[in-house]
Amino acid sequence: MKKIPREVQEVIFELEKAGFEAYVVGGCVRDLLVGKKPGDWDVATNAKPEEIQRIFPKNFYENKFFTVTVATESVDPSLKEIEITTYRSDFEYGDRRRPGRVEYAKTIEEDLSRRDFTINVIALRVKDRTQELLDPYEGQKDLKAKIIRAVRDPNERFNEDALRMMRAVRLSAQLGFGIEKITREAIIKNAALIKEISQERIRDELIKIIRSERAAGGMELLYEVRLLTYIMPELAEGYGVTQNKHHKYTVWEHNVKSLEYATQKNYSFEVRLASLLHDVGKPKTKRGEGPDATFYGHQVVGARTARKILERLHFPKESVEKIVLMIREHMFVYDPETVTLKGVRRLLARVGAENIDNLFELREADRIGSGVPKAQPYRLRYLKAMVEKVRQDPVSPRMLKINGDDIMKTLGIEPGPKVGAALAILLEGVLEDPTRNSKEYLQKRVRELGQLSEQELQDIARKAKQSAQNAQERIDQEIKRKYLVK
Repeated sequence: MKKIPREVQEVIFELEKAGFEAYVVGGCVRDLLVGKKPGDWDVATNAKPEEIQRIFPKNFYENKFFTVTVATESVDPSLKEIEITTYRSDFEYGDRRRPGRVEYAKTIEEDLSRRDFTINVIALRVKDRTQELLDPYEGQKDLKAKIIRAVRDPNERFNEDALRMMRAVRLSAQLGFGIEKITREAIIKNAALIKEISQERIRDELIKIIRSERAAGGMELLYEVRLLTYIMPELAEGYGVTQNKHHKYTVWEHNVKSLEYATQKNYSFEVRLASLLHDVGKPKTKRGEGPDATFYGHQVVGARTARKILERLHFPKESVEKIVLMIREHMFVYDPETVTLKGVRRLLARVGAENIDNLFELREADRIGSGVPKAQPYRLRYLKAMVEKVRQDPVSPRMLKINGDDIMKTLGIEPGPKVGAALAILLEGVLEDPTRNSKEYLQKRVRELGQLSEQELQDIARKAKQSAQNAQERIDQEIKRKYLVK
């Protein structure tokens, strides 16, 4: 078991020095026992909140659940604040989420009995440099067996706090544990209670599932225990909906496998969620059956549906817009015989250069989720090469810090060949030495060129244009080599 950090030991020491009991409790003990670094730390004590505040002057206390947050001097974000809660018993869960009434409990055993799962009900006491575990519900046994089991009667636990059902699924996805049979049956029986939980709290648990290493398994489990029907019924509609000759899997299986690939590749949270939802519009747009079934416009319907889901769950607006954009655009064309630079520029204009890489990641997840062996076929690599070509400013006078109007003003001339020749010469100079691309230097160079005859200017410009064309060809060849395209 990992060592308890100094900051936590000091909190326990100060409480015990003042004559109180103190135990490390909750998920941090579970994480210590499985060899993970806890994300936060909780301490349970028989000291009352006002007594805790006297012992730790740097504190925050503004709740009715006897929890005092104590500030430490730690530089570790997980240890900057430690929550200390007085032993308590909970009563009257009227909103299926929080107790309507709490009372002080006399013992740590009484306090532990109100908690959710056996693996979270192991208490750790540090005394005289020794660590002593208190495990009244055999949580260590369930940790070893990799099982999530409710404390005492699971139906009571889920009726007290319906979010515990989602927490069971989330822990399963994060830890790779199974849910014990009676606990699982209780989730199925009480699944409808999740409707009484705020969308924000459901969203927070869902985010943790999607961010976990076993996100796809977590979503499968949400469906199996009936919770998904109440959280994302639109996504659940894809279960059993067959596709066409381009897909091996049902719509549901395809969405989950796409998420699985995005998770394996460690793509961003937005790409993972877009992978899960990208075909959510297919059940409503399906026409026909068998190998020639169609789903025309499913990306548009899917984008609208995804927005509805994400806004209902109160996801941040920025994430919603990014995910909806990817879903709407995920059917982009990438056949080499069809793609043109003009079309690529339009795609970039619609999607935004900052989103194009995420869109490609979604398309790769979509492909693997369809059962094909390659995430990046030649066609997709070709489009990526075209995008990079468009992204890089072409070798042209537009790179310069001055333009034709500036040249005419500096030389006092009208539009004509002399202006174009001067721009070509300036461009070649900047390609040779980028530090020359300043307005001051270029204007000085323009005045020098103004002293030449038109013929001399055209001769120099002709050589400069050829040099610029050669530079562009070198860039194009490097891009093609990078993406293995011709």
